[in-house]
Amino acid sequence: MAKRRRFTPEFKAEVVFEVLSGESSQAEVCRRHHLNENQLSQWKRQLLENAPSLFASTDKPSSDAEKRIAHLEQLVGRMAVALDIQKNY
Repeated sequence: MAKRRRFTPEFKAEVVFEVLSGESSQAEVCRRHHLNENQLSQWKRQLLENAPSLFASTDKPSSDAEKRIAHLEQLVGRMAVALDIQKNY
């Protein structure tokens, strides 16, 4: 039995873009790369479904990061107060 081929994300994107750009038909691309048309259709569907997430804002930090930052800010505040108290004695 033949081993399953593994394709890199770069290869998948290149093949799908080739079809979407209209350079070649899906059948031509499949023949050239020895792919099943169903596999290429699945890659194309995945790309189109995930395309909106590419433009999602990455400026918003995760809630775990926000919690950690808040905890560290509190710790720095306590340490600053303790340092001020020690300087006064």
